[in-house]
Amino acid sequence: QVQLVESGGGLVQAGGSLRLSCAASGRTFSTTGMGWFRQAPGKEREFVATISRSGTILRYADSVKGRFTISRDNAKNTVYLQMNSLKPEDTAVYYCAATQLVVPNRDPADFGSWGQGTQVTVSS
Repeated sequence: QVQLVESGGGLVQAGGSLRLSCAASGRTFSTTGMGWFRQAPGKEREFVATISRSGTILRYADSVKGRFTISRDNAKNTVYLQMNSLKPEDTAVYYCAATQLVVPNRDPADFGSWGQGTQVTVSS
């Protein structure tokens, strides 16, 4: 199991930026695929972005493509989500997750470890 702790959430105006971080401990970080998901009030948890173990294969939800960037630093056991041009509809709790899949897909069920979440609120 991998233990995950997110940070970097907060309140930002529309058009602004935030960078989320997810620090991992436990099983070797470099062997895990990583992902970011989000859940808004009254909605199901949805895929945001994933990154492969090597960091070379990135996948994004259409709603964030071109605005969000996922990256990882295996030396620091950390994965990041840079969020630019934020919109009110990006408001949600953002979760970091880890999977044993080499190339993660979009299904939350494939991720066995989850962080506690960090709130992102975008005001209009």
